[in-house]
Amino acid sequence: MPDGESITPSGDAPDAAAADAGTSPDPLAIPPQTPLFRAIHLARYRRQEVIRHIQNATGRRLVCYVSEYATLTRDDVLPLMDTLHRVPIGAELDFMLNTPGGDIDAAVKMAGILRRRVAGTGTFRVIVPDFAKSAGTLICIGADSIVMSDTSELGPIDPQIRIPDKGYRPAHSYVDAYDRLVDTINAPGTYKDGKTADAERQLLASFDPALVDICRQALKRSTQLAESLLKQGMLREGNWTLVAAQLTDNAKWLTQHSAVIDSDDASSMGLKVDYIPPDTTEWQAYWRLYCEQRLALTQDSPKLFESDYASLLMP
Repeated sequence: MPDGESITPSGDAPDAAAADAGTSPDPLAIPPQTPLFRAIHLARYRRQEVIRHIQNATGRRLVCYVSEYATLTRDDVLPLMDTLHRVPIGAELDFMLNTPGGDIDAAVKMAGILRRRVAGTGTFRVIVPDFAKSAGTLICIGADSIVMSDTSELGPIDPQIRIPDKGYRPAHSYVDAYDRLVDTINAPGTYKDGKTADAERQLLASFDPALVDICRQALKRSTQLAESLLKQGMLREGNWTLVAAQLTDNAKWLTQHSAVIDSDDASSMGLKVDYIPPDTTEWQAYWRLYCEQRLALTQDSPKLFESDYASLLMP
């Protein structure tokens, strides 16, 4: 987007798209909604107007998925398809993504849907205004490039497993804790007379062997999925095995899920990053849109899927 490009209303959106979104190319024209309905949803129409002007400036279609704390699930496929309703096959496509992570299989499915939408002639970029962690990072590496700035961060691919009565825990943590206990118990000379302390025995007994195996399989699968997405996306001719290994390396990212992978880290790792300085008009347009979308989230509707045509606040 040239530095001189404005995101204020310019009247250059297609008539049909403008009418569907509740606006009109003619600022004096009467909109299709009743005055009260339009006033209630005015924030949505404003955001969609910004999306259209970003599209006009970049020459690319823009669809968005913004969540602060609600995780990716299989249910996200339905609203994603609505945002793509009028995006033609072979389009130049940008996907603005903000997510704390979630279901890795849902992420892979969403990445595949977005990738197929640009099949043939188009390119697919993921724009990360703030954070796209774990499963969100999986979607990012399935793109042709990741658009990042100073506020952007990815995260290690860190599958979460539901522990009965304890909620979700990182698979890495569960396996590492189990392995450390086993190593401690089996270490020669650790206990007098070769006896294992009751505390270690009790802790080890609290682990579910089947769950340990599920965690190991999830870790193996996350690495395989990362390799597959990199191979299909930005590293078709690169070393996708090495990059996937770094993204899933528990020893490298000691804080796991909360670890920050910024644009420099991502680039040095071998990912294709389009860095945009924060003071440019282009990044300011993305950031302003993201701020408005983030404030639209509520406790009952913590996810927002949005394009120039669709706007869906989801539970």
